[in-house]
Amino acid sequence: MAVLLLAAAASVLLLLPPPPPAAARSAAPARVFSVADYGAAGDGSRYDTAAIQAAVDACAAAGGGRVLLPAPGDYLTATVRLRSRVVLEVAPGARLLGGTRQRDYPPEFRRWYVVLAENTTGAGVTGGGEINGQGGAFVVTPSAQKNVMVSWNATGDCLGDECRPRLLGFIDSKDVAVHDITLNQPAYWCLHLVRCDNSVIRNVSIYGDFDTPNNDGIDIEDSNNTIIADCHIDTGDDAICPKSSTGPVYNLTATNCWIRTKSCAIKFGSASFFNFEKLLFDNITIADSHRGLGMQIRNGGNVSDVIFSNIKMRTRYYHPSWWGRAEPIYITTCPRHPDSKEGTISDVRFINISSISENGVFLAGSKHGLLRNLKFQNVDLTYKRWTNYTGGLYDYRPGCQKMVKHKTGGMMLEHISGLEVDNVSMRWWRGSLKGWDVNPLLFRPSTIDGLSFHDLQSLDVQ
Repeated sequence: MAVLLLAAAASVLLLLPPPPPAAARSAAPARVFSVADYGAAGDGSRYDTAAIQAAVDACAAAGGGRVLLPAPGDYLTATVRLRSRVVLEVAPGARLLGGTRQRDYPPEFRRWYVVLAENTTGAGVTGGGEINGQGGAFVVTPSAQKNVMVSWNATGDCLGDECRPRLLGFIDSKDVAVHDITLNQPAYWCLHLVRCDNSVIRNVSIYGDFDTPNNDGIDIEDSNNTIIADCHIDTGDDAICPKSSTGPVYNLTATNCWIRTKSCAIKFGSASFFNFEKLLFDNITIADSHRGLGMQIRNGGNVSDVIFSNIKMRTRYYHPSWWGRAEPIYITTCPRHPDSKEGTISDVRFINISSISENGVFLAGSKHGLLRNLKFQNVDLTYKRWTNYTGGLYDYRPGCQKMVKHKTGGMMLEHISGLEVDNVSMRWWRGSLKGWDVNPLLFRPSTIDGLSFHDLQSLDVQ
């Protein structure tokens, strides 16, 4: 066993991306520009946008530095635009409050952020304080099942029911640094990287309303060479979410994080038009989430060279209006629409994983989008029911077959070419598993080939 663990650890280290360049690691210039010196009131009722932006612009003109929001203070603002080499420092005891009016944000929906850095180098956010999106103001009807939210779609600037401002965004930027900050109550997505390179997100605490949809924790969209470390994410929707809309996602490492969500803790997609390559998720704790590790590949992009290692999780049912059915591991690829391309998922390893879950592992490729070369090594899966939600369903959403009635087993397999299982235990709390097939493996033989099993155990616990 020791040899196996050492070999697994070595393979994990091989996928670690190189450290960010010196420009990203070096401290920001020491010069400090306090927003109080530019007229900020910090009383939470008057808008301090002009004062904050003036401090940012002065800092940028001076070659960079830190823009300080001193404590105590609640600084209400419309969109603040960061500049290159400017770090926004929200002091402990200070809060930056996002405005709750549509006119507080630019005309273009893609720029609806409380804090926005666009085409910057070396911009960042830190300080130990809080950025608060005042998400409660966007709730139309509170519900423990799922909140009904306002949508700013009347003017046509945004369409659909997800027209709300995000909290913190970096677009087309390099050497992004977000650390030692609390991001609280986003109305929509919380921390969003779009086409960024060399980003470090460290020691960030994210708290979203657990009943609010679409308040993702960290969305890494078309961005590369990203490190996420030592983060605490407790939110309603997906927690760490790589997406590929206009370009690939590669060299992403997430480590030493704690996650709770009503949706998926780590989810690839569902925007998946381009490839995902060389991603590592290590030393993650997932608590009472609707899904643990997930891939929703729906738009023809491919996934390869991914490691999930040293992960402990507990997954449970929530109301089916939330995507997910308590799967600890959910790896799927299928066309979003009948004319969509089918992507493949290959060379994915699950190493040193333990879970307590209300549903089984779900591994489902599609006819022209196979799952290839998956490996489970040193994995302990415990199956137990403790909520009263209905089981016996597989959730293919979005698109595909949607919700499908099915027997429930330890692993459901379809459209796979190459699956290696090495030292995997399934533990069954039989007294709580009414309606389960209690079968380690459920699959249609015609869709599976290249199976390899070594030391697969199925054990009764009760």
